[in-house]
Amino acid sequence: MDENKKAASNDKLESAVIKSPCVYICCLDDDDICLGCYRSCDEICKWGAMDNEQRKDVMKKVAAREQDSGNMMKF
Repeated sequence: MDENKKAASNDKLESAVIKSPCVYICCLDDDDICLGCYRSCDEICKWGAMDNEQRKDVMKKVAAREQDSGNMMKF
């Protein structure tokens, strides 16, 4: 792959919209964290207005919450 195609591919990946982690198991715990996607109620409500950087930050928190929960899916 030449350098121009590689750069275009990287640009495309960086600009791709980060999709919602929603798994349609919507139930908030006592801390207002969804037991399905591990987002806070506030993060869920604001997701549609977030840019990719904000979404990346939320996804980092989601990963940490999922790991802390002990409910991670293992394959």
